[in-house]
Amino acid sequence: MIRLTVRQMEYFDALAQTLHFGRAAQMAGVSQPALSSQIAEMEEKLGCRLFERGGKAVRLTDAATALQPRIERLLSELRDIEQTAGRGDAPMEGRFRLGIIPTVAPYLLPRILPEIRSRFPRLQLELREAVTATLIEETAARRLDAFIAASPLGATSLTEEALFVDRFFLAVPADDPAFAVPPVAPESPALERLMLLEEGHCMREQALSVCGSVKPVAMASYGATSLTTLLQMVAHGMGVTLVPEMAADAAGAMRDLKIVPFAEPMPERTICMAWRRNRARQEECQALAAIIRELRGPKTRKSG
Repeated sequence: MIRLTVRQMEYFDALAQTLHFGRAAQMAGVSQPALSSQIAEMEEKLGCRLFERGGKAVRLTDAATALQPRIERLLSELRDIEQTAGRGDAPMEGRFRLGIIPTVAPYLLPRILPEIRSRFPRLQLELREAVTATLIEETAARRLDAFIAASPLGATSLTEEALFVDRFFLAVPADDPAFAVPPVAPESPALERLMLLEEGHCMREQALSVCGSVKPVAMASYGATSLTTLLQMVAHGMGVTLVPEMAADAAGAMRDLKIVPFAEPMPERTICMAWRRNRARQEECQALAAIIRELRGPKTRKSG
């Protein structure tokens, strides 16, 4: 009978995630020779190669690719057992891994983190910023306990709970005559200068949906990975971009940039929190969601 140890599975998981022996050893908190030795022993027990080693490159074999999701599930279940046993009957204690999308993280976290720390001082909150598809994948793989993103998510395996509504405004160069008299109609030809985040960001799809009557071929796409980068480009007269209400005050304070409203009804997105169905820590997910709803995220900005 093959008997893998928890330690070997943890080392396997670290190496499968990083594909680098040095970084995997650092993640696991051991020396690189110790990690390499355990991986080699694991391969011997299983009777197959798990990783192809070629120079500095490390690749998963077909066997490792098949094993990876099963080992992730096993480790996640073990962590849940340890956390449940360690907490006893006390909720909101121990490690909690929360994901959040980049167009929400810098604007929401400063509002909610102090309150969470104040109410739940024994909760060890770990944050992961990534695009929605990655957060869904990592939650399904049990690497995250929950995440915050824009709905709908389209993932039937997740429980999705609405937090608040976030309206969209338009960030434009301060002296741009095309936007001298707001509000802006979604079909305005001036929106052909709309700049988008790179593929994978949900706000890219939301921008295309808001400005659906504008020809996509006319839209400028610079592959920007952050809203901050797009706003800097707008301030230098390179185009215009969509900005969520929660970021509007910070964006409006930037030099050579102004925030203008869309015509009513203003476009909006719903920010939600999601976690795996039938999860042991569902009460904690709901408690965090309640705090965020209470704080409401963005302040209401006048649309006129």
